[in-house]
Amino acid sequence: MGGMPVSFAWSAVAFSFLGLLQGTSPAATVKVYPAPQGEELSTDYTVQVEGQDTPVYVAKVASADPQARWKAMDDKKNSADFFEKASFTYFDFEGTVRIQITYREAVRSAKVLPSSYGIEPSVNDKTISIHLDKPRHLTVEINDTWVGALHLFGNPPETDTPRPDDPNVIYYGPGIHEVGSLTVPSGKTVYVAGGAIVRGVITPDEPFRISSYSGLKTYAPTFTLKGEQIVFRGRGIVDGSHCTTHARNMLVVRGQDIRIEGVILRDSSTWTIPIRQSDRVEVKNVKLLGYRANSDGIDICNSRDVTVDGCFLRTLDDLIVVKSDKGQGEVRRVVAKNCVLWNEVAHALSVGAELRENVDDVLFADCDVIHDLGREWTLRVYHCDSARISNVRFENIRIEETKRLISLWIGKAVWTRDEARGHIDNVVFKEIRAVGKEPRVEFIGFSETSAVEDVTLTNVVINGQPLKPEQIISNAFVRNVKVIP
Repeated sequence: MGGMPVSFAWSAVAFSFLGLLQGTSPAATVKVYPAPQGEELSTDYTVQVEGQDTPVYVAKVASADPQARWKAMDDKKNSADFFEKASFTYFDFEGTVRIQITYREAVRSAKVLPSSYGIEPSVNDKTISIHLDKPRHLTVEINDTWVGALHLFGNPPETDTPRPDDPNVIYYGPGIHEVGSLTVPSGKTVYVAGGAIVRGVITPDEPFRISSYSGLKTYAPTFTLKGEQIVFRGRGIVDGSHCTTHARNMLVVRGQDIRIEGVILRDSSTWTIPIRQSDRVEVKNVKLLGYRANSDGIDICNSRDVTVDGCFLRTLDDLIVVKSDKGQGEVRRVVAKNCVLWNEVAHALSVGAELRENVDDVLFADCDVIHDLGREWTLRVYHCDSARISNVRFENIRIEETKRLISLWIGKAVWTRDEARGHIDNVVFKEIRAVGKEPRVEFIGFSETSAVEDVTLTNVVINGQPLKPEQIISNAFVRNVKVIP
């Protein structure tokens, strides 16, 4: 173990040019990756892309029952007991491809999310067909099976694929591998090939500590990217299901000029990708599926020049969140864009709660929230501490389901560590389209000196109607709010 590749099964990668043979898209090319022997596959769906079978994997997800979801979050020790199962598959392609999905029973209804893509399926008995003309992350819900949905991860073709014998590459080829805890130093690339599954495991006699928060054993991360010019990429799966709840982060970033691209991260036992005290980090086309307590998606902490682009996230806790712990540096210039989000309990796109150093220039843009089932908020600045939070923008966001839409909040909460309260200013909500049952919008300041101010809402539309100023819940410590039109 010790982090080096251990392959238990190898399988060839299928690659073909079938567009002409299929008669649907002459320019289409498709690359699919056989599943490793012994991996559990879905019994609900089979999928073909341009006539090629692509394996359909299983992921544990949060329960349909809201009380079970809350229990999974709050009962840390037994969190792993509360779940249902969804399915996913992945493939690379170029051109326009036909995707055929066969369900376990006759199809009465089918929809493809995000709705903004405008993809309409055709139905024939147990099979639906769709066409995809660009790399995208789709969710298919058949016969209202929204919990057990099928996630389709359509990737662009890979370029500059690393060689297995490159001394600067830690290479995990097709098959199943086990990793305890591995620190990746400067200049290295970790490559997880299509058809590979890298399982994080707890090795014998591995040192641990007892978390003061959960009371559970915690270990070093599965992968720590520590240094400069580090890449973690590929098409395969990194799996945390063999680690106990709260045991370890899946992929921690601490450095400069770091890129994470293409991989699927399944079942992290706690925060999936914390980015801490780092500069110039890119997370691109990464897919995250998690269901256990505090399985946040991407936590950007005390870092600068971070971009999250074209990712898919479905986790129990916060999806993409910005935080700043005391004494670890400010947060500046963060962009999260072109992402598809499924929120189960907490926040979809947020700044907070831990905000003890200043945060400036955060942009959430061009994202689709396909579900928000949470007890928290879809778009939020959640401020429990003393920092100044400024220049936060939420732009061009489409929300297909929400209960609590927008919140700017300053106050004391369970997360509070500082004596003083902070400030929120210059926040923009622009071109927001949301659907929900009476979704709320609230702005709550704490005092005259810890206020929410200079907020602009432009073309915020809820259930087809423009937001009106009188619909915003606010208190005396909120100043200069503009609603346009």
